[in-house]
Amino acid sequence: MKNKISFPVGFHNFHKDQGINFQLNRLHALGFARLEDMKEAGQKISSFEEWKKEMLNLADTATSEGRLVNAAFYYRAAEFFTLRDDPDKELLYNKFIDNFKKVFKDDARQKYEVPYGNAFLPAVRIQPVDKKKIGVIILHGGFDSLIQELYSVIWYFVDHGYEVLAFEGPGQGAALKNGLGFDYEWEKPAKAILDYFKLNDVTWLGISLGGWLGLRAAAFEPRIKRVIASSVSFDVNQYANTVGQLIAKLLFRYFRNFVNNSIVKNMKKNLMYSWYCNNLMYITDKKVPIEGFDVLLKINEENLHSDLVKQDVLICTGEKDHMIPLKMHKLQVKALTNAKSITDIVFTEKTQGHNHCQLGNLDLALETMVNWIEEKT
Repeated sequence: MKNKISFPVGFHNFHKDQGINFQLNRLHALGFARLEDMKEAGQKISSFEEWKKEMLNLADTATSEGRLVNAAFYYRAAEFFTLRDDPDKELLYNKFIDNFKKVFKDDARQKYEVPYGNAFLPAVRIQPVDKKKIGVIILHGGFDSLIQELYSVIWYFVDHGYEVLAFEGPGQGAALKNGLGFDYEWEKPAKAILDYFKLNDVTWLGISLGGWLGLRAAAFEPRIKRVIASSVSFDVNQYANTVGQLIAKLLFRYFRNFVNNSIVKNMKKNLMYSWYCNNLMYITDKKVPIEGFDVLLKINEENLHSDLVKQDVLICTGEKDHMIPLKMHKLQVKALTNAKSITDIVFTEKTQGHNHCQLGNLDLALETMVNWIEEKT
């Protein structure tokens, strides 16, 4: 099967709110949403509360017109901004999965449940049909991604002759629903995947926060020979300036009740912030906001162990990434003191790859990755 999903070029101004605008662009850039639908949603959504309503309207229209790919991912979009205690969250997730299965029921996916402690990691494996296999790529997303959202990316590599294994780790998709809260020690799921499939020479691709997780896995797993970070978080504590870091450290250590109460108050005032904190608690499987932030703050320089990364490394960064400061790119490159080689690329607005994970010109980013893998192998 050939991947019929194409990657449009261009990061658009669909909405004045940065967070909503990015999510609309993400759907479009991955090839799962029509441009006219995202423009329509951007015009109709005037507040965070209206997101789910408009996405469901788009999903219903797409279903009635037989556009099941669009429908599936509009249901996912509606689920994404639904709070964890809302009964619609599970319902919308199931609608997304059901529609996805209908669309791709005849593809070449092999589905697995990789044993992991008392649970399992969902994984899919797709091998090239028309070409001789030239290598193995293992890929995963970041903090709250699903395998299905990376499907167009998976098929890009398959169409270029690579066997691709994609999985959901702790805190992601079905693994989370299976009871696995987020765990930054990504070498543990990496070992489980590599052991299960008996692999010892792979290229590892981590997307979004997955860039940090992939580098962490590579630091402890020599069977990863090449690692690609599509975005690098490096240290979330260092997003703030030095004074801000010091204040945050003191507050989280000595005034935890005050901090937690302040977070709760702000959640009542701002629905987008409320969603962010709820999502953080959902992914990390925590009951109160500050405990979710405790887990997030472990995504830091010390826990990354950049000095232990001895592989070939490719880092892809957007010049105007609205989620991660550009300085993280420079800090990450500097910290990789023992890497076999480092190729770092900052995509600019001129190429439309300037935003988070090059959403705006994925074709360019993926072509860059394929060329780099071929060079290093």
